[in-house]
Formats: sequence, structure tokens, C-alpha cells
Amino acid sequence: MLPIESYRAARWLRTINLVLQAVLFLTLFAGLNYLALHYHWRYDLSQHRRFSLSPETISYLGELKRPVRIVVTLTPDSENPDAVQAYHDVQNLLREYLYNTATSADAKSGRDGRITVDYLDVYQKRREAEALGVDQPDVILFLCGENHETVRLNQLYEFKDRRRTAFKGEQTITAALLDVSNPEKKKIFFLAGHGEMSPDDVSPVRGLSGLSDELRQRNFDLEGLDLSLTKRVPKGADVILIIAPRGPFQPFEEELLRQYLSTGAGRIILTLDPARECGLENLFYDWGVRVDDDVIHDDANSEFTADNGDLIIRHVDGTHPITKSLFDYGFPVRISPPRSVRPDPDRPLDNTLKVSVLAASSPTSWGEFGYRLKTPAAYTPGSDLKGPLGIVVSSERVTAGALPFSVPGGRLVVIGSGDLFSNRRLADSGCQALCLNAVNWAVDRDTQLHFPPRPIERFQLSLSQEDLAKLRLGLLLLLPGAAGLLGLVVYWTRRR
Repeated sequence: MLPIESYRAARWLRTINLVLQAVLFLTLFAGLNYLALHYHWRYDLSQHRRFSLSPETISYLGELKRPVRIVVTLTPDSENPDAVQAYHDVQNLLREYLYNTATSADAKSGRDGRITVDYLDVYQKRREAEALGVDQPDVILFLCGENHETVRLNQLYEFKDRRRTAFKGEQTITAALLDVSNPEKKKIFFLAGHGEMSPDDVSPVRGLSGLSDELRQRNFDLEGLDLSLTKRVPKGADVILIIAPRGPFQPFEEELLRQYLSTGAGRIILTLDPARECGLENLFYDWGVRVDDDVIHDDANSEFTADNGDLIIRHVDGTHPITKSLFDYGFPVRISPPRSVRPDPDRPLDNTLKVSVLAASSPTSWGEFGYRLKTPAAYTPGSDLKGPLGIVVSSERVTAGALPFSVPGGRLVVIGSGDLFSNRRLADSGCQALCLNAVNWAVDRDTQLHFPPRPIERFQLSLSQEDLAKLRLGLLLLLPGAAGLLGLVVYWTRRR
């Protein structure tokens, strides 16, 4: 055989070998991708499974029938460190929602339960933010058809001693998804006929247009109600708001509201101005609440009194859903001088009734009964009430029968300040949180889901000056020296 022929044969063999290797590599690569696409497994190896959804959430996501768009206005370059941390927590969590709903579309049945997530910088994309009705950063907007709901930063975490202790993003996000994807909206009725504030009024003092906008953004359906005309409470009334009535209720109106609370397990939120007779004494007695005919004052030089005479409320219940966020964030509530509201000491014994003071005035305050006669206001021992005095009181009736769970009954919130929900007060963070939390508590949005929150782990490295010196020495000398020594060994080995 000629040498040239052997060279040619060797060349062909090498070429065939390379082609076979390439084919085998491509086959292996394609096979691995096929297996990864159709037979993949995902494992969450993190402690507390912080990047996994609970089986309950996965079950709810499987039942979604309409697509939901989530718009996140949190950014990783925010000046607020809490917002930056929330961005990373929410981003990792939303990936699981996207993954679990990526194939939730059925063209035959018309069902599309997929979730899409968009990240929006409200400052760089101002026009798009305005079209969505978003005017501030650090919120999460849920959109489904005409329904939309907003989740704020303080709803994503649990706090203790004003420090974040747990991330409850799954509970909050899943509840918002279920609420916004539900075609039936919760109905809130604004009571009228007694000089109450109107949701259509834009005036800063007597208007509720700001509150109505906030409620519509949270997927509530708002209607007006005049009991003197309807003579009944409409079916499907989830909450009745009675905001600062100026005239008394008729006996038949009081009876309608009493039946709505007791028989229908209704929910009422009522705000009252001082020096106004409301005519709901029997209803208050049924629910263990006493509304005094007084005006709460405080020392003019106290930290609880503003320059214009407003009271600054700092004493709140840190465990109740209505005031927990106020306690966690240290939000004060600024209101006009209110009347005192407290648990009725003469209320009948009822183990199913729970009455709680949620916000109270300072220990230096007092409730003045002779406010129509005294000028200036001054505390009179034996005649006036000594603080602290209740300003916000909740009352709920829970019936525990033979069943292994409690059946929730009616809920009543009474606030001794009529202007707390007004447009000028709603601009205050404390007043806004109190108002919206009261509505959410009334419609049970605070108890829809009970996923255990994921604890926030904190690690701290404590080093002495000596330890820092050793670490600096190791980084600057030992590691480069070891690399250099290894290079010398290799060089010396090759020379030999």
C-alpha cells in the first residue's frame, strides 16, 4: 500500500470520528433537554422552604379561570432599604406563581388562569403608571378585567417591636389573587339621610371622595343607602359605613341595623362627632359599647396635642388586625378632638361578645362632659373622665357551638371622631391605615388565608480587631503567596 493511500485513509477515519463525536454530543444534548422539558424536577433546599408555595396556594392557582396581571413598582435601586429587600423577596416568590400557572390555559374551554408579572418604575414610565392609576412606588397592583387591588409594603411582613420578623408575602399575594379574580365584588353601602359625609363630595372637610377611590382600587363595589326610603337593608350588603351623621336615627332605622348585625351577621363601621345625638343607644347596648357625650381634651403642651388643637393618638392595640400596622410602623393618628368610646360596664354577660379598645388617648387627657358650659376646657375631678380614654372600639360576636370551629357573627367598629375618614385626614398615613384596615377586617380579608409566615433569618459576623488583622493578612499575603508557591512548584517540575 502506498503511503499516500494510508494517509488518506487515516484522514477519513479522523473525519468520521469527529463527525460521530459531534453527532453523539448533539444527541446527548438534545436528549438531556428533552428530559429536562418533559420530566423535570424542582427541589427547594432552602431552610423553611422560603421559595416554595404551599399546597393550598397551588390548589387555588389551579382553580384560577381568568388571567391576572401583577404590576410591581418595587425597584432594586430604591433609596429605601426595606423596599429593596421587599423587591428581592417578592421577585423570588412571584417566580413560583409564574411557574405554577405557565400552562394554565385551555383553548377548548376558554379558561386562562395564567399569571403575568411586570416590573414598573413609576418615575421612568410615568405615562404607563398614570394609565394604571399608580401614583406612588413600592406597591403591587393586581389586575383582572375591571377588577384591581393594591398591596402595600407594610402588608408583606410581620413586625415585632417595630422590626420585621417574618415574610407573609404568600398569604398577602394569594389573598389578593383570589379577591381580584373573583367576578363578585364585596359591596359597601354608604348610609345617607342623616347628614352623613358623602363619597361623591370632594371637599377636604366633609368629603369622602378619597376614601371611595381607595376602596374602588381594592375591588369594592360602592353604593348609597337611605333606610328611610328603602325600609330595609339590601341583600348582599357586606359592610355599611355610617360616617359622621348629624341627625338622629329613627327607631325603625335603628331596629333595621340591629337586625342586620345580629340576625344577618352584618358589619357596620360608624364614626361619630362630639355633641351629636345619634339615637343608636339600643344598638350600642346590644354590642357592649358605650358612647359618651363628652369631648376629649389633652394638655396643650403635651406631645399628644398639635398646634392647631388636633389630638395625636399614639396608644393603639398592637395585636388587633385594625391597628397592628399602626403599632408596627409607629404611625400616629391625628384627629380633631373626639368623644370617648369604651366598653359598656353595664353590658349584659355574653361569652360570645368580644369588645376591644383599639386606640386610646394619652394618660394626661380627659373627657369633658360640661363642654357646652366650660370655657376654657379644664379637667374637673368627679365630673369628667380621666384618661386614657377609648376612641376606637371594636365589637364582634363569635358563636362556638358543637362544631370544632367558631362561626363568625356580626362586627361593629365605633370611632369617636367623625372626620377620621375625611379627605384631609386620609392623606395622613396613620388615618389611612386605620380606615382601610377597618374595612378589611369588616369583610374578613384579614382572615381569608392562614399560611405560616416565613421567618426572616439574620446573620451577624462579630470579629475583634485581632481577627480582622488576621483576615486582612490572609487575604493580602497568604492566598497570593500560596498561588505563587504553587506556580514555582509547577515551574520546577517542568524544568526537571
